[in-house]
Amino acid sequence: MNFIDAYSADNLTFLLNGFWLTLKMALIAIILSFILGGLVGTLRFAKIPVLSQILAMIVEIIRNLPLLLIIFFTFFALPEIGIKFKEVPAAIIALTIFEAAMISEIIRSGLTSIDKGQMEAARSSGLSYFQALWHIILPQALRRMVPPTVSQFISLLKDTSLAVVISVPELTHHAQIVYGQKSTYLVPILLFVALMYFVVNYTLSVLSRRLEVNRT
Repeated sequence: MNFIDAYSADNLTFLLNGFWLTLKMALIAIILSFILGGLVGTLRFAKIPVLSQILAMIVEIIRNLPLLLIIFFTFFALPEIGIKFKEVPAAIIALTIFEAAMISEIIRSGLTSIDKGQMEAARSSGLSYFQALWHIILPQALRRMVPPTVSQFISLLKDTSLAVVISVPELTHHAQIVYGQKSTYLVPILLFVALMYFVVNYTLSVLSRRLEVNRT
């Protein structure tokens, strides 16, 4: 194990550049999946005839597929029908679709957890269904959704490493290039990669626990 050479300035800079792309991919996917998942989860909670059933079926299909399969489908299968994405956009789209399905279930469950009397009281005060949902139910549910949502985002950050299979130049991909130079770099580089993921994910875990404590 050659820690000194493995942790040269050039190697660390190269790895940090890959980690920066990992964080950017995760952030974009988090924002998009929260928006899409929030919309789908809310529509499912509203139980709109036909639409809710269709969305429920789509969500269940996606949730029960491996993310790796979705990445392969986005990058390799879609070009067969004329829809082609480069590596990074394909990875972000796959992550967004997969995580949106997970987030939609968290949001639907959060909305369902609010006492039905809250909706009845809001409707009796003259608010429409969607006004009551937006102004009364959703703000209460959001506080309950924060910890599981943060936990899901932690999983998303770790899942970005799967993008290495389509050669996205993120942290894991850059690590493979570095330790591919010399076998003695393998352990030091993997330890560094593990540390990078641990620091960010542990920070998010602490945040999630504090939010849970504050909520209770």
